[in-house]
Amino acid sequence: MKRLLIVDDSISVARQLEKIVTGSGRFEVVGHAKNGAEALKMYQVHRPDLVCMDMNMPVMDGLTALRNLVAMNRNVKVVMVTSLGGVGDKFTEALRLGALNVISKPFEADNVLQILSEV
Repeated sequence: MKRLLIVDDSISVARQLEKIVTGSGRFEVVGHAKNGAEALKMYQVHRPDLVCMDMNMPVMDGLTALRNLVAMNRNVKVVMVTSLGGVGDKFTEALRLGALNVISKPFEADNVLQILSEV
């Protein structure tokens, strides 16, 4: 079972994602963070196998947090979440910085599980 940290400033989005992943029986959610700064702290405490992180958040956005996570651990596995779709500068930047994939909102459960299971 993979240990997952969910990072999203929207409680409803985080709960929806948690419901999808825990329902599969393949993931255990070890924590929720509301922004990138919280994610960095929680990553150090919980050492999850995978981080699922929103790109747009207050305090510290997902791309800045991704940069910091990669600096902490080059082998960190991060999948970004966005409502921006699969194109654009932020999508490209996330992959360049080390994200393994990007999940689009609104979620399609099968798509989420497939992407997260591949990393």
